[in-house]
Amino acid sequence: MHDTKERLSLLWIFALLNYLYADVLALFAIAGTGNSFEPLPQWALMGSAVLMEIPIAMIVACRLLPFSANRLANIIAGVVLTLVNGFLTFVPPLAGWGRPPALPEYLFFATIETVCTVIIVWRAWTWSGVKAAVSSERLVGNPGRAIQDQGTPI
Repeated sequence: MHDTKERLSLLWIFALLNYLYADVLALFAIAGTGNSFEPLPQWALMGSAVLMEIPIAMIVACRLLPFSANRLANIIAGVVLTLVNGFLTFVPPLAGWGRPPALPEYLFFATIETVCTVIIVWRAWTWSGVKAAVSSERLVGNPGRAIQDQGTPI
């Protein structure tokens, strides 16, 4: 798998699974305390839904969009999720905005998620869109064809 579209799609799947599992662990932690808690307001639930839809949509978008739109979408989505994740993970606990310090396992997931989205941005940023002159598939799949393409008949 050497196609950039496939790699970006796979990275989005990896990031999404980390987002989801971190949230599942957070829910287990809340449910395990036995304390009642206030439900989130509608705007927070909608914001969470939009944030989770971005990596879900990017899994498909990576495979379907043409090069320039694909590259731009990956850069924008990756930067947005990196900034939001970094902000929500580190700023409220450090600023004392009514949220206790994040759990160690949540910080673990947040670090992995941030590294993954930074890699997505980097890969999209450095993606040239130029295909290699000779692909390994042409050589391995039909070696005679590669020789013929070079002007030497078999």
